[in-house]
Amino acid sequence: MPELPDITAYISALEQRIGGAELTGVRRNSPFLLRTVTPSPDEAVGHRVVELRRLGKRIAIGFDNDIWLVIHLMIAGRLHWQEAGAALGGKGSLVAFDFDIGSLVLTEAGSKKRASLHVMRGDSLSDLDPSGLEVLENDMAAFRERLRARNHTLKRALTDPRIFSGIGNAYSDEILHAAKLSPVAMSQSLDDAEIAQLFDATREVLATWTQRLVEEAGDHFPEKVTAFRDGMAAHGRFGKPCPECGTTIQRIRYATNETNYCPRCQTGGKLLADRSLSRLLKKDWPKTIEEMEQAGRKGA
Repeated sequence: MPELPDITAYISALEQRIGGAELTGVRRNSPFLLRTVTPSPDEAVGHRVVELRRLGKRIAIGFDNDIWLVIHLMIAGRLHWQEAGAALGGKGSLVAFDFDIGSLVLTEAGSKKRASLHVMRGDSLSDLDPSGLEVLENDMAAFRERLRARNHTLKRALTDPRIFSGIGNAYSDEILHAAKLSPVAMSQSLDDAEIAQLFDATREVLATWTQRLVEEAGDHFPEKVTAFRDGMAAHGRFGKPCPECGTTIQRIRYATNETNYCPRCQTGGKLLADRSLSRLLKKDWPKTIEEMEQAGRKGA
């Protein structure tokens, strides 16, 4: 799912293209995308874009008549900039927003159709904002207050949109690796020094990746939006060496997500139990790096 750095890169590219532009038409190719009844998307036609805004992981496009088109890409949704009036090809193309200078096309891979479009008036736009803390816009005191308000694992706390804004599975892995904290540590168990580590790591990871993605896109529209990027330290690197210490990156799988972490940098040498594998292996499940390496030598 595109997160704060990806969404910011999209908005930066859109500001260059549709800021001040007039919407000339909306072509829908999916009955599942639109999640509101009124206003209609057609009410934005003939009006100019006056603002682009990020609401958590949503992109909000505001027009001069106070109509907002709010897009949530979910896991498989992506935006593309094409020539004006470009044909909507196949079931994966859900909608095209036409401007004189080009067309913004929303596509979604797969068949689950989770991406969404809400059409809102300005006074109700806040209904879609989960009100998570914008870490890049707040100080450590605000961060500490949000973190300690509920007792969750750090992984859950970082990815809960009601606690922190714009952070998902990928960048939470990177943040926790940078902070050298376990993903399963409880938020209310952290001391002030550890909270400071987490705050600094969160700001650094989000700011660094945002700048990197905006600069990589340059004058082009972001097309390679993915949760797995070269240069990441932990996310998507299961089985590969940690760039800090060389220990093999491990993972915990749950539902359709997974958490990637370094057992030496983050968990004091302990391997976290993967529910499916640890249940299968039972007593054979290694508890430490040393047990895992010993098992590997025996296997070899």
